[in-house]
Amino acid sequence: MHLKMLAVFLQTPTTAVGMCAAGLTLLLIGILAAKNDIAEARGLDKIVALVNLCYAVPLAVFGALHLFGPAFVKDLVPRYMPGRMFWVYFVGCALIAASLSIATKIGVRWSGLLVGIMMFMFVSMLYLPGGLRQIHAHIPWTRARFTWIIVCRESSFGGAGWLLAAMAKDGWRGPARTTLITVGRIAVALAAIFFGIQHFLHPMVLPGVPLQKEMPAWVPARALIDYVTGAGLLVAGASILLNRKTRTVAACVGGWILLTIVVIYVPVMITALSSPNIEVKVEGINYFADTLLFAGVILAAASAAPRLDGRSARESARAAVQ
Repeated sequence: MHLKMLAVFLQTPTTAVGMCAAGLTLLLIGILAAKNDIAEARGLDKIVALVNLCYAVPLAVFGALHLFGPAFVKDLVPRYMPGRMFWVYFVGCALIAASLSIATKIGVRWSGLLVGIMMFMFVSMLYLPGGLRQIHAHIPWTRARFTWIIVCRESSFGGAGWLLAAMAKDGWRGPARTTLITVGRIAVALAAIFFGIQHFLHPMVLPGVPLQKEMPAWVPARALIDYVTGAGLLVAGASILLNRKTRTVAACVGGWILLTIVVIYVPVMITALSSPNIEVKVEGINYFADTLLFAGVILAAASAAPRLDGRSARESARAAVQ
């Protein structure tokens, strides 16, 4: 069985191999960097300690996609920008550099800030204009909702990057810190609420980021999983917005999303990798990485909230006056 899986992996085209190799490499680096934090954490804080790992690994996967499969992303670069392929490779290198910084927790004040800026630029340059054009063209919501899901998804990715930049040991201080945390919390909360609603309206989609792909038929109680995910996201979004019990609620929801990744997304990705179609392989990896990054988003909101013992509140108060 193991030899068969290895053979499938070796026969996989370069793009998928590069994406998987980048993700696995960052996974190992992130585990080594986070092992002390995980060992020292207590209770739900052990889940929160995974935040940098969950955020960094997908960035490496997406960076590898830009470098090994530029044809998959080059059409996203606006036509008015000169040197379109330069921007494809530049973004790929930037994502991998940021993933290394965030995984190792070195220079996160800058990597988190810059990743957040990049994600918000994607929203303003690519996805938001498309969503507005669809509204102007009276595109039915059943089709247009996917564009707005991506708008919320990328905004939450950017918001989480700013939360990581603010909460890092070398993070920003004073008004800059306050601004990053406020904008980050709002972006994450709005995405969580919107995604929660979508899970109730479309209770067969893969849990987490509710895009087109539905859960495979072998998953039991598919609708129940989506309802639980939707309810958790709604509660998490309200908790983050109101800043009430955010660490506990977001840690639980982040843990739930990580559980769905292990139980549902990993088998879906393995099935996709066994397909001879490269588009199917890349799609399977992307769904896995997207959801892992969104788990990191929720955990970033948890990490920015006070600990149950109140230590984070005291630390935040000291940082705010520095």
